[in-house]
Amino acid sequence: MTGYASAQRGVPPGSPEAEFRPGPVRRLGLEIRSVNSRFLDLSFRLPDELRAMEPVLRTLLTAKVKRGKVEVRATLDSGDAASLPDPSPRLLQRLGALQDSVRTWLPDAAPLTVADVLRLGTSQGPGQENWSEAVPALAQEALAALLEARQQEGARLAAMLQGHLRQLRGLSEQAVPLVPQLVEQQRQRFMERWKEAMGLAEGAATPEAAQDRALSEATAFAIRIDVAEEVTRLQSHLAEIERLLEKGGEIGKRLDFLIQELHREANTLGSKSAALELTRISVDMKVLIEQMREQVQNIE
Repeated sequence: MTGYASAQRGVPPGSPEAEFRPGPVRRLGLEIRSVNSRFLDLSFRLPDELRAMEPVLRTLLTAKVKRGKVEVRATLDSGDAASLPDPSPRLLQRLGALQDSVRTWLPDAAPLTVADVLRLGTSQGPGQENWSEAVPALAQEALAALLEARQQEGARLAAMLQGHLRQLRGLSEQAVPLVPQLVEQQRQRFMERWKEAMGLAEGAATPEAAQDRALSEATAFAIRIDVAEEVTRLQSHLAEIERLLEKGGEIGKRLDFLIQELHREANTLGSKSAALELTRISVDMKVLIEQMREQVQNIE
């Protein structure tokens, strides 16, 4: 199911994450996007400082999300550039010496820019931020919001599926009385053919044998077009889908299977059709079932 959630958290001065880092407050942002997919597909876009947190994030997500293409994006905002810490003279001296050493061997190497110096200056020393607590806490917050959004969409999908189930049940009820009518029509047609054949045969066959043959063909036809079993199974599948929708939980894969069974019964109904009305019912069923199939694949 689709969903979006985001959360942000600042790293205030004096916290464990900012204990060794002077300067502006850093902000950690986390976004989780989810789109429809039959299986769980996780992707992460993390800055280098947070790469080590990917296994933790993956564990959190797989524990709560079972289907969907989920993208997790994290950002680190360094704050206002005007409040960046001043590099120490010792650091500048060290960077200058390193640059001279590199250009001795690589004369074509580009000189350091101000941005390079500031970036290297803020990433030196043992005061690298420890995100082992901040990232999981923020991920839990964003994940809770995502699950709530997905739950709301799931309720809308369930309402749509319930409407389709009612239409399918109505179509199946329309099909039930058609079969006896078709059988009776065909029996009358066979009897008329029998009478015509008896008139043409002029005694070549006994009336009893010809009548038995006509009735046998009518019976075989009735068996061939009888869709009572298909309609019964179809209604059983509809009842099971309704039960699952009311129950809730992780029902997506079971719904996938039931939709396949519905499609199989609708196909059989169409293949046995001996009347235009029954064919129309089968086509309408398959249209509704296909619409349900597309949505069921989004349900977890």
